[in-house]
Amino acid sequence: MEYNLDNFKRGLDELGIVLDEVQIGQFLTYYELLTEKNKVMNLTAITEFQEVVEKHFLDSLSLVKGAGIFRSEFQEKIFQRLAFSDKSASEKKLRLLDLGTGAGFPGIPLKIAFPKLDVVLMDSLNKRILFLQEVIEKLELQEICAIHGRAEEMARNREYREKFDLCVSRAVANLASLSEYCIPFVKNGGNFVSYKSGEIEEELNQSKNAVKLLGGTVRDLVKFSLPNTEMGRSLVVIEKVKSTPKPYPRKAGIPSREPLG
Repeated sequence: MEYNLDNFKRGLDELGIVLDEVQIGQFLTYYELLTEKNKVMNLTAITEFQEVVEKHFLDSLSLVKGAGIFRSEFQEKIFQRLAFSDKSASEKKLRLLDLGTGAGFPGIPLKIAFPKLDVVLMDSLNKRILFLQEVIEKLELQEICAIHGRAEEMARNREYREKFDLCVSRAVANLASLSEYCIPFVKNGGNFVSYKSGEIEEELNQSKNAVKLLGGTVRDLVKFSLPNTEMGRSLVVIEKVKSTPKPYPRKAGIPSREPLG
């Protein structure tokens, strides 16, 4: 099937991302797998190609708009190398967790665009994980895995707690609740980046005490429009400055029902 890639390429140019033909092909295969599987299970309400490009692919890749605001010199250098140059095998790789990944956003697009990332996709619904494992196999992606589990439980696992340089999430949840799910996975000096849409300032202010309690500090709020659109988006950048206290995250369901104040 032929696809009009003009909007995708313009959006990539705006983000400063260069993809080769293999990577473009991976995005197209991903789209086809997504829409085919969506016929038998609910992965996304967005299925038209140009909408998927704008609201899923480019939205996921917009993480690069936060590259310049990372305060850690180590992370900024790593991120710049990922975005603009090749890395030797001896260099330390950036380990990224996509929590509540759903159909694989933003983790799969980030992995395709930046193959050197070491990615873990995590979701509480096993059907989605099985789909993501199929995507990983079909796209022949390396150093990426999809794991079934709830954040409240997985964050207490020594294999995952405070083991990631970067945790990202596009999940629709209150920022205080989302911080309780995500921050425990981030190592000291790492970052949690929440993708948000609409007005975020009030929610951000209400979450600051929770972020501090969990060992984080809000470093920045990056506001922009998705490439080729007028749709407003925000990246909330939270740096992990100290270890998360052992009681967090609380038991399953509590962070959502009773957000930390």
